Amino acid sequence: MKVNVAVIERLVGFPLTNIDSLVTKINSQLGGVEEVINLADRYRGATIVKVVECEKHPDADRLHITKIDDGRSVLDVPRDENGLVQVVCGAPNVHAGMWAIWLPPGSTVPASIVEGDPFVLGARKLRGVLSQGMMAAADELALGSDHGGIVEITEDDLPEGAALVPGASFAEVFGLNTTIIDIENKMFTHRPDLFGQVGVAREIAGIFNRSFVSPEWYSSALQCDLAHSLPLTLARNTDGASRVMAVALEKVTVEPSPLWLQCQIVALGGKPINNIVDLTNYVMLMTAQPLHAYDYDKLAGHTLVARQAQEGESLTLLDGKDIVLTADDIVMADTEKPVGLAGIMGGKDTAVTDDTTRVVIEVATFDMFALRKSAMRHGVFTDALTRYNKGQSPLQNEHVLQYFLQLAADAGAVIASPVYDAMTSDVADARVGKRPRQVIVGGDIINSRLGLELSRSAIKQILGNVEVTVAGSDERMVVHVPFWRTDLAIPEDIVEEVGRLYGFNLLPRQLPQRRISPPPVNRLRQLQQLLRQGFVRSGANELVTYSFVHQNTLERAGQDPAHSFTISNALSPDLQYYRQTLLPNLLEKVRPNSKEGYHDFTLFEFGRVYNQQYPRGEKGVPAPRELASAVMTQKKPDGAMFYYARQQMDELLTVIGIENQTYEAVSSEADKALVQQQGVFAPDRSAIVRVKGTEIGIIGELTAAARDNFRIQMPVATLTIDISALMSVWHENAQGYTPLSKYQWAQRDISIKAAADVSYSKLYSAAMQALQNVVGYHVTIEPLSIYQASYDAADVTTTFRITLTHHDKTPVKKDIEALLEQVSDAVSKQFGASIE
Repeated sequence: MKVNVAVIERLVGFPLTNIDSLVTKINSQLGGVEEVINLADRYRGATIVKVVECEKHPDADRLHITKIDDGRSVLDVPRDENGLVQVVCGAPNVHAGMWAIWLPPGSTVPASIVEGDPFVLGARKLRGVLSQGMMAAADELALGSDHGGIVEITEDDLPEGAALVPGASFAEVFGLNTTIIDIENKMFTHRPDLFGQVGVAREIAGIFNRSFVSPEWYSSALQCDLAHSLPLTLARNTDGASRVMAVALEKVTVEPSPLWLQCQIVALGGKPINNIVDLTNYVMLMTAQPLHAYDYDKLAGHTLVARQAQEGESLTLLDGKDIVLTADDIVMADTEKPVGLAGIMGGKDTAVTDDTTRVVIEVATFDMFALRKSAMRHGVFTDALTRYNKGQSPLQNEHVLQYFLQLAADAGAVIASPVYDAMTSDVADARVGKRPRQVIVGGDIINSRLGLELSRSAIKQILGNVEVTVAGSDERMVVHVPFWRTDLAIPEDIVEEVGRLYGFNLLPRQLPQRRISPPPVNRLRQLQQLLRQGFVRSGANELVTYSFVHQNTLERAGQDPAHSFTISNALSPDLQYYRQTLLPNLLEKVRPNSKEGYHDFTLFEFGRVYNQQYPRGEKGVPAPRELASAVMTQKKPDGAMFYYARQQMDELLTVIGIENQTYEAVSSEADKALVQQQGVFAPDRSAIVRVKGTEIGIIGELTAAARDNFRIQMPVATLTIDISALMSVWHENAQGYTPLSKYQWAQRDISIKAAADVSYSKLYSAAMQALQNVVGYHVTIEPLSIYQASYDAADVTTTFRITLTHHDKTPVKKDIEALLEQVSDAVSKQFGASIE
């Protein structure tokens, strides 16, 4: 939200010269400031001049040699005997007697400042004739895109009370010697009134403890001459429009806006189009209430109806985009077709053009939730939608329309119909005061919450500064809420409002009384932190990505979007689905990192996921799952990437004290369903990780489709840990600190010959189970080699290295052989294997 300090000063009635102090106040009591733009610096040196002489350049068909009068305001430039400055100009519209904007030598072209590449002008020869700077076109002044000629200023272009004087500062005359403060939009989500200059001015007066009075047109009833020269029909046929107002105007001449209006719109981040559209945008920027103008002669039946769209209707928007409407869309229509996507963008067929002579002005209030869904559905986002999204008050419509009609009358437009007003019964009652909005709150509640001792008169003054009136006694204050404050509804809102306007930074600083006993340990967070430390120790980088994803992301990961929960009020069309797993978001980051030259890395993330297939919780509420996932890449891996994932998993489980995990091939139907749910794992190159029979995760490599869909060229492995499942086995398996044994450990290598269809993981599990309950010994088993004489050989020989450690003695040969015999018996009974 861009705020023009000069406009605010005019509205509040006192100077705001200390911009740093103003920004500090806004940051602490209104909203976060994103940027401060000094427009005066941008237009420094730009001077209003009169072209006194204009002659053809002798050596160039398109150039003119001009002499300009700058009132001798610019020093150190050569002048002729009459004090005029020579400027060579290539604009086709330059002529003697015109007023223009001169950028003298040493000044910077404003547009180049905006583009981030400042260009400083100098005196230079053009086809042999010396030119002192240049006269500027609109695009060079960053006032639009027109480069067809230099800006020509007329009396009609001037702000009220200004005059054309040679040498006057362009910025001062046209209100550009100001500062623009850009406040983060998210800070005003609950304050629709703060998306206009009037609302912001009211708040700035309040935080400076000064009383604000709204402009007369914003507080008085609508007054305009009755007219019936143009027939017009208005109807409200949907509950999605709580109020719609419309009026027809004639004797309209569509042309570029006067320069003062163009400057104001550009300063506030808008784009000049024509005088009618610019007036609607200017009023919106001032009041936060969007308006729309239709060409009266293009409305079939001279009718304007707010209604729900019919399924399958089509509409071409102002920007040329064709959309197909649904029954959930609110539209403005004539007797034949939709003419606008209500509250978002008008239709191209009824747009105001240079040929328009009669217009219809609409001021309406629409259901913000319906508009938000329509915008998401069609991918259309506008400044009007931004304001409607916050829930504008329907009670301001007549005041806003009155302001527009005043400005339109100054431009020569004439009211040609009655002002039509269609509204709900609730709006009608509120408009005549039948349902006054009041909040009852006691002064003791305000003071106890804020730690203050404010009197009723002080509270009344604080709230009165922003036009919130207070009546009643100290014990029962009746706060009358003005129509533009849709956020004040309960006593706590009043407490917050008083505290904010008083200044939260001025509240007494006193620590609350609390018990000093430590809070209970959160086992989930403790486990997550241990795993996080394990990832970091291995050199991995943690990411935090959105919980919401695009449908395309799910499909690229091989996941069914129907299994995701959809978000009805998504932030954007790209974030409509709740993620089913963490891996798709991580995989999306692999290619960007590899393009930057990073090839050997691991990315991990902790997060909560939802899936329609998961069991529901109490009352059918979707139950989440806590996951940890990682993606690891190697440009030149030393072996299959599967083993990188296994090594990472082993390290993580070691950190939390688990050492008896097993890795089992994906063989059963249940295992296949689990892998398929993840989408990206190749079943024949993946494994289910179990601890005492409990599935706690999956490791493996990507499917070829996933690699192609995410455009990954490097070898990649992934892992996913179900933290919820891991929690169930972590308590009973977690091990504390154990000191190293002071006795010598013993190692033995054992080769087991088994049938080729007996997997490594089965042999490993059998050996571990045979040794894990041996009293007094700590046992580790590591693979050394797997040998198969030929690809189709019936037998495979797997060699393990078994390390035995005892804390009370050195292992002796007899004990070692007995333990190895246990391993031999186990693999022989289970698989018919033999020891080589």
